[in-house]
Amino acid sequence: MFEGVYDVIVVGGGHAGAEAAAAAANLGSKTLLVTMNLQTIGQMSCNPAMGGIAKGQIVREIDALGGYSGIVSDRSAIQFKMLNQSKGPAMWSPRVQSDRMLFAKQWRDMLEQTPNLDFYQDMIKDIIVEGNTIKGVITSLGIPIYSKTVVLTNGTFLNGLIHIGEKNYGGGRAGEKAATGLTASLESLGFESGRMKTGTPPRVDGRSLDYTLMEEQPGDELPSKFSFTDTQPLSQQRSCHITHTSPEVHDLLRSGFDRSPMFNGNIQSTGPRYCPSIEDKINRFADKSRHQIFVEPEGWDTVEVYVNGFSTSLPEDIQYNALRSVKGFEKVKFFRPGYAIEYDYFPPTQLKNSLETKLVHGLFFAGQINGTTGYEEAASQGLMAGINAHLKLNENPPFVLKRNEAYIGVLIDDLITKGTEEPYRMFTSRAEYRTLLRQDNADLRLTPIAYELGLASQQRMMAVGQKAAQTSELVNFFKTQSFDVDEINLLLTKRDSAAVKQSDKLSKIFSRPNISRHDMTSLKAVSNYLSVNHISSDILEQAEIQIKYAGYIEKEMANAEKLNRLDHIKIPDDFDYDELASLSHEAKEKLNNIKPANLSQASRISGINPSDISVLLVKLGR
Repeated sequence: MFEGVYDVIVVGGGHAGAEAAAAAANLGSKTLLVTMNLQTIGQMSCNPAMGGIAKGQIVREIDALGGYSGIVSDRSAIQFKMLNQSKGPAMWSPRVQSDRMLFAKQWRDMLEQTPNLDFYQDMIKDIIVEGNTIKGVITSLGIPIYSKTVVLTNGTFLNGLIHIGEKNYGGGRAGEKAATGLTASLESLGFESGRMKTGTPPRVDGRSLDYTLMEEQPGDELPSKFSFTDTQPLSQQRSCHITHTSPEVHDLLRSGFDRSPMFNGNIQSTGPRYCPSIEDKINRFADKSRHQIFVEPEGWDTVEVYVNGFSTSLPEDIQYNALRSVKGFEKVKFFRPGYAIEYDYFPPTQLKNSLETKLVHGLFFAGQINGTTGYEEAASQGLMAGINAHLKLNENPPFVLKRNEAYIGVLIDDLITKGTEEPYRMFTSRAEYRTLLRQDNADLRLTPIAYELGLASQQRMMAVGQKAAQTSELVNFFKTQSFDVDEINLLLTKRDSAAVKQSDKLSKIFSRPNISRHDMTSLKAVSNYLSVNHISSDILEQAEIQIKYAGYIEKEMANAEKLNRLDHIKIPDDFDYDELASLSHEAKEKLNNIKPANLSQASRISGINPSDISVLLVKLGR
């Protein structure tokens, strides 16, 4: 049935699996995507949205590296917002509301148009291993499919168990069965597994809601987009809405706590700290009289609505009665109650920095199987695993992003170095170099790398080179061009900024916090330069950031350079920590467990002290 041997088999067609399959195939590997249902490739299991705080940066990075998530998001968006614009540019985060059905369709369409990619619908129940090397997979029908590498992206399906009140049943997602057999297979090889939980809110009929009682949340007046390619920004948008819970709602919810799987012991696994269920919120934050609920449309044409902020596993009657007491939901009709789901994951400290497992050569894990939560986190891991599976085949060194190069680098380093005991999600605060890792410069940072890998075209590389050159020239213009005192004082007076007595360079004015790029364009010299040189708004924004935040950027680059010095000191895979008498017992135990790739990673392991690093420096001859 399957002739020959595949280069890469990807198991699972969610966000991680779709990106992994696309990356491997685009790099030239003969790739097979095996999933339990070909109709749900790229399915948004939870909220119909991409991006958000720190997550939007990840989507931009995926796009810059040649992934599909940004393009799919742009083509299926119904609303665009740039979050945190009142803060500095390191915090700006793009987010789109998506058309759920269109999103999955776009993913399917793009994957079907990808050369070197085959598809097969079945559940994978086992993997084929010879010695400590992957050889393929076995389907639920007992069909062996052989491959040189395998990427597992099983999401919430591994022994998935869905909870609604006191009821529970096996499932990986509403209406879909769980995946069985694979966990036991991996455990028999020596892998350690654990259990996590996540949840989702009810889906309701938008025709039954009274939006006049809610606060409208429109998209940006001038919407941007995710992809650095030629996708088009939205010309029209659908609004979201905000409403709130109340003490009455909380009391109704509490009435069902005795039947809640979270509180009666039916669920013992750890849920996401930063996306708690509504019952968890009112229990943990009992002093709060209300919580926000975001009312999100599921698409352009559907009446289905996602009730963001009301994730719950309470009995369906409790869910219904409580939601009816929310302003605007008095006549609500349910499409589907909310539920919690428990699933198996594998602690990611069992992985190398390439996402290849330490125990089995050629086997990669990506997405929620690694203990993460979120489409964006999963997609980025899938992209990296797909790239590295291809590189493994060709005996090339793995592709690893440093913490100062990308949020994706921060994510993977956190997972493999620290592990996680709760669903991991990305925040800007996790990145110590977030001024460098902005959403606006993801293409400048990563497209040259993608071009070297073979995931970015020459045309795309030339566009990035032009953007970099134009930005540099514009910054230089502001640094060398003097201003007219009278003209500049008129502007400064309008902005309640201190007047100047003598001419100086435009950059001195531009660097003032209350002077924006829009103010600068009112100056004749600036306006002429922008017009003559055909400078886009994106280039002007880049120049503004580089001028205003020059000090912060330089400081972070200097700190990153210090980190990179330790990055260059590699630690052999077979390094014997036990022979170093000066290392503490704890240090030996943790270093043997994690097996850091370099001294920089070793320094970030919990319990490793500067003195331990000094011992390793001496041993490694530095």
